[in-house]
Amino acid sequence: MEKQPGSRHCFVCGVENKFGLHVDFYSVDENSIFAEIVIADHFQGYPNTVHGGILATLLDETLGRSFLSKDPNRMMYTAKLNVKYRHPVPTETKLRIEGTIIKDRGRVGEAKAKVMDADGKVLAEATGVVVNLPPEFHQGDLEELGWKVYEDKKELI
Repeated sequence: MEKQPGSRHCFVCGVENKFGLHVDFYSVDENSIFAEIVIADHFQGYPNTVHGGILATLLDETLGRSFLSKDPNRMMYTAKLNVKYRHPVPTETKLRIEGTIIKDRGRVGEAKAKVMDADGKVLAEATGVVVNLPPEFHQGDLEELGWKVYEDKKELI
């Protein structure tokens, strides 16, 4: 298990984003990743229920990050996202997010992701097509741009 790089300002992983989710992702092997999170009440839609847009955001991020398990500097954006919401997801509850590569065709790939409760019940899942981010979007020293492995500020759940 190896911690993946994150950024300063990303909504999902940004360590300096005061409005963000502050998720730490870990590579399990060359094809899969995971994260553990408790989603705060201020990300709810209905009372005590995580907003579907937040879940889609987490699944979207996980799809692209699955490919970071092979190359920690391979940044990808989502070209197609298919989300299935299986059950309401409670706020302030321990959750696990997992992502797995389905196909890697070089510039384009396919992946799947899921959000589960502490018992392993799948609450939401997604498949998607992701594409390498053009290099001009991240030219220069990545660490200087804020892309690096940050020290853990919390223990895994």
